[in-house]
Amino acid sequence: MTLSRIRIGLVLLMVSSLVAAACGKKNVPPPPAAVVQPPPTPPAPAPTITLRAQPATIDRGGSVTLQWEARNAATVTITPAVGEVPATGNRSLNPTSSVTYQATATGPGGTASDIARVTVNIPTAPPPEDKPRTPTVTSGDLSVEKNVRDILFDYDSAEVRSDMVNILMSNANWLKANPGVRFTIEGHCDERGSEEYNLGLGDRRANTVKEFLSNQGIPANRISTISYGEARPGCRDESEKCFAENRRAHFAGVQ
Repeated sequence: MTLSRIRIGLVLLMVSSLVAAACGKKNVPPPPAAVVQPPPTPPAPAPTITLRAQPATIDRGGSVTLQWEARNAATVTITPAVGEVPATGNRSLNPTSSVTYQATATGPGGTASDIARVTVNIPTAPPPEDKPRTPTVTSGDLSVEKNVRDILFDYDSAEVRSDMVNILMSNANWLKANPGVRFTIEGHCDERGSEEYNLGLGDRRANTVKEFLSNQGIPANRISTISYGEARPGCRDESEKCFAENRRAHFAGVQ
């Protein structure tokens, strides 16, 4: 065998080996790409609110300024009697009786609230003139309802209206002249609003009248309060006149 034939044989052998190796090799798929999870959405920040009243104590007829600031809030409301307000601001008010204002901020992150108490000093009644003393009346329900008049309120308000002050002073004078009378102040509302809200509003109305009478010298141990909300309307017509008559503080004697 010549040298050239040996070389040709080696070349053919190498080619055959390469072809066999190429045919036996399997195609391996690439590894799957890693799934990248998006970062979690952070929770919405909780709202905050501050409410201040300056001054916190006034005499009847004076004014008070409410100042508030809310953050992360979509809506801000102040009760009673103010309603929806901007996130930051101030408002001058003239409450006629002591009241607690509440500011509520609501946003995607929840609800927050703050309160500010305003005390209204009510002047005491002047000493009575020397007149024949009114005979003491017994404490039955009928005598109280005959001599003590209801106090009416504006819609969604527990403040004593200016036109009710003289009536309330007259009630106080009669009650002072009859120290044996013990009585209950009932807080009532018209039918608008939820039952729960009206029970709270009726309670505020009854206690506002109690505070007024206490400032006139009526001992607190003679006074009880209760709220009936909208449950005991005095008028059942669907009219503004009827609604106004049901927004009241009613007096009932206690045996």
